[in-house]
Amino acid sequence: MLVEFSVKNFMSIKDEMTFSMVAGTGDENIENIIKDEKTGEGYLKSTAIYGANASGKTNFMRALTAAILTVRRSNLRNINEPLIEMKPFKFDSKTVNEPCEFKFVFIKNNIKYIYGFSADVNRIYTEYLYQYLSAKPSLIFERKNINEYKFTQSEQSKLEELATKNTEKKLFLSTATAWNYEKTKDAYIWFSEDIDTYNDYMNVGGYAFDKFEKDEEGSLKKFTINLLKQADILIKDYNFEVKDMNLNNIIAFNNVKIPNENIVQKEVRISTLHEIENENGDKENYELELQEESLGTQSLFFFSPILKEAFEKGKVIIVDEIDKSLHPLLVEFIIKLFHNSEINKNNAQLIFNTHDTNLLSLDNFRRDQIWFTEKEPKKGTTELYPLDDFSVRKTENVQKGYLNGRYGAIPFLATGNSLWED
Repeated sequence: MLVEFSVKNFMSIKDEMTFSMVAGTGDENIENIIKDEKTGEGYLKSTAIYGANASGKTNFMRALTAAILTVRRSNLRNINEPLIEMKPFKFDSKTVNEPCEFKFVFIKNNIKYIYGFSADVNRIYTEYLYQYLSAKPSLIFERKNINEYKFTQSEQSKLEELATKNTEKKLFLSTATAWNYEKTKDAYIWFSEDIDTYNDYMNVGGYAFDKFEKDEEGSLKKFTINLLKQADILIKDYNFEVKDMNLNNIIAFNNVKIPNENIVQKEVRISTLHEIENENGDKENYELELQEESLGTQSLFFFSPILKEAFEKGKVIIVDEIDKSLHPLLVEFIIKLFHNSEINKNNAQLIFNTHDTNLLSLDNFRRDQIWFTEKEPKKGTTELYPLDDFSVRKTENVQKGYLNGRYGAIPFLATGNSLWED
């Protein structure tokens, strides 16, 4: 479960900004809150981020992605391989040469962790991991000045040995876990398995295909058909077929063409089945290729394994432009799935950005679930802030207030009369 994320000096984000999934004190839409029975703290099941084009919504998502991928790729990184995910704020001669900074607060197996690091393309500068075993955080490790480490006295000899196996381009969190250090394991697993970011429904790549191919028991098919049915997409069934293609490829090597018979690719065919009533009132089945379906249908189809796994494992799902190719009511339908405790039994979370103001209603969201991004035009910096920063009544028309500019985060458009002027 994500509690909080902070980022500094990444793309258009110059100054540190913090995004929180901690529920405020409001008592509205309590079904949208995950209640921690141990601490009494409340956490949000979803958040929506609004803002004008180029205001930094996507850069915020990219910051999350960059930090997560840096953790996941750490143990695979070669000694001379740059940390390509690190992209500092470039509109300042100072920050362009400073490291990007990231901090996560999250809960794994009922324990709250704080993990953060700073890095540029060349090396990791600082890193730290704490866990809450009581009201105060307990140190697991700290790292500063690239390779200076601090550990608890009881773990020092063990972790000092692991530190010698780390490099300036690798995160100690990943290295320690790879060497079976138990106290970093859950934190690393959270990054590797419990949080995912997506920038396009259709760009889930091999993930969705792999899930559909391995669905031998049919649980994913059942979930997908029910999802499409509840979304008023009348697909009765689908077929997912995979076959290997042995390609007698010709590979050019030093201008000499060499036959290669060892390359195997997979050919995937997905077809949908529709039950249609003919003129006599009889029902007949017709088949379509998935690519013949609407983009919205295709999007929801490919997103179904992601939703299923999120609900089963309690994952954090982060989606850039969730309304792409989807009707506003379909987006609202997905959001309500996360708010539904009968479906979302394991407290999955959804974080997304959108331009769809039809969703901007306090019937759908609590006031602490709505966030905005705004760019300072003279400095090129992004600011992130919640609706809760404003005095908003429970009965207020938030959509109207947003479009009227009450909360900022909207474009200021010219008349277009001067397009040909110098």
